[in-house]
Amino acid sequence: MAAAAFTGNSLMASSCCGRGEGSVQVKWVSLGKVRSSKPFVVKPLMKNVNEGKGLFAPVVVVVRNVVGKKTFNSLRGKAIALHSQVITEFCKSIGADAKQRQGLIRLAKKNGEKLGFLA
Repeated sequence: MAAAAFTGNSLMASSCCGRGEGSVQVKWVSLGKVRSSKPFVVKPLMKNVNEGKGLFAPVVVVVRNVVGKKTFNSLRGKAIALHSQVITEFCKSIGADAKQRQGLIRLAKKNGEKLGFLA
């Protein structure tokens, strides 16, 4: 396990590892002075890794810019729900169980990311 912290004007990092049952050793190492007047902000990394990639990504971006982000997200949600219903009906017609249906929905999401529908 690793951690980082600011102490005054320096950035410190730690790593710890177990040395037997119930004991933890923590070692702090200075990473040097921080030379920024702005506060350090950690941004979340929950972002689509295929954003801007894929065959349909340019079309998706243009439509989002034309109709607005709020309307676009609403339409996207409705389209995803409709697609999930189609997958559910397909699974009912072939006799697939809930686990297989969920796998198909995950596969559809993964394919949508690769094609750029979730850009």
